Amino acid sequence: MTPSLPAIIVEPSVRAALLEDLGRAGDLTTGAVVPEHARTDTALVARQAGVVAGLDYAVTAFRLIDPAIEVVVERADGSRVAPGDLIAVIRGPARGILTAERTALNFLCHLSGVASATRGIVDAIAGSKAQVVCTRKTMPGLRAAQKYAVRVCGGCNHRFGLDDAVLIKDNHVAIAGGVATAVARARAGVGHLVKIELEVDTFEQLEVGMTLGVDAVLLDNMDPAMLRQAVEIVGGRAITEASGRIRPDSAPAIAASGVDLLSVGWLTHSVAVLDIGLDHLG
Repeated sequence: MTPSLPAIIVEPSVRAALLEDLGRAGDLTTGAVVPEHARTDTALVARQAGVVAGLDYAVTAFRLIDPAIEVVVERADGSRVAPGDLIAVIRGPARGILTAERTALNFLCHLSGVASATRGIVDAIAGSKAQVVCTRKTMPGLRAAQKYAVRVCGGCNHRFGLDDAVLIKDNHVAIAGGVATAVARARAGVGHLVKIELEVDTFEQLEVGMTLGVDAVLLDNMDPAMLRQAVEIVGGRAITEASGRIRPDSAPAIAASGVDLLSVGWLTHSVAVLDIGLDHLG
């Protein structure tokens, strides 16, 4: 089944991006240069190898500008592509296609970049039990889109926001006056269905966390040897999550330590786009 997001999630982001681009006077160049009734066929084509994500956003951009634009998808989200591969054909009113082009490509190239980078780490740890998860380090307004792009290529999502799980970090512990106090307050302050995760960077903190029955532990900036020891301390009593500058070359050793999750912030906060172009067919 082709992955997708509901239109009610996709459309507001695309509409805001189009309004930003159109400004107060619309597309001056296309309106002046392209005849009103001109029609054209174009194609979204991969310029480099990667994984496609964000077609719902691209298609929505074209259709919001002109519902008469027809889009035929050849490579669905989650598909691997090589340079020159046809992703979709877009045909119809030329003015609408050209006006929506940049917004459509901005979404498609960025989200495909997120998916491609995620796939690189997923492939690097293939065979291990570990899963790759993204974080809240997302671009403002694009969290749902970026987390979707992580999912379509084998990655998983961490919490979506501050409101769906408890993650007690070092500053929380410092202000609360200690790990035990922070966990106790969290447990007393949230509902019975809310999971509690504790960030630790020492074995002492980890030992305390295990006595408090937290659901997960975030093992911050530990090397593989430390992670292996941490996994032994946990002994299956909580989910273990490794974080801290994880890259495709370092991911296999981290996954081999036995942790459950590899948390990777750069997948959403600083990933490179996947180069995709819109080619004129006639």
